[in-house]
Amino acid sequence: MSSTETLQHLDRDELDATLEHVRASPAEGTLELIVQRPAVDERVVLDEARLNTDEGLEGDTWNQRFSKRTDDGSPHPDMQLNIMNARILAAIAQSPDRMQLAGDQLIVDMDLSEANLPAWTKLAIGDAVIEITDQPHNGCAKFSQRFGVEAHRFVNSEVGKELHLRGINARVVTAGTIRSGDTIRKL
Repeated sequence: MSSTETLQHLDRDELDATLEHVRASPAEGTLELIVQRPAVDERVVLDEARLNTDEGLEGDTWNQRFSKRTDDGSPHPDMQLNIMNARILAAIAQSPDRMQLAGDQLIVDMDLSEANLPAWTKLAIGDAVIEITDQPHNGCAKFSQRFGVEAHRFVNSEVGKELHLRGINARVVTAGTIRSGDTIRKL
């Protein structure tokens, strides 16, 4: 999509039409995209990255971000990594070069639903191990601006929350290298 084209955000019917494809996501999946956030509103797509217990994704700004969910406003340790389903994001973004705008570091072709990945499930990706946490991941004003009000409502709807369409939060348990295309296994 060129910069001269006007993006038409998806309406609710179009979003509902994506659900069958999203529900067909595999129980164990593939890492499709790694996105580093070196500064506010900056994105770097990486083929390979390191995860560690102090920074989450090395070079990312998670450890510099204010959190309303901690008493002192420090970065929340259970929100090091944001993970989103590639199928719903591809539909909402409408173009591969817009997928990084979601702000999630890991975009995966995997079923992120509560039924498949309850909190405290551990996942192996490359040499690293991460753990899904119980911290909710909700669409925000930037998400709404980039992908539309209907997309924002959709990912935060009842079905959106059931399938974790906006994504899930995780923390690094074992440091290691991850690569785009890596298999993701439940441990």
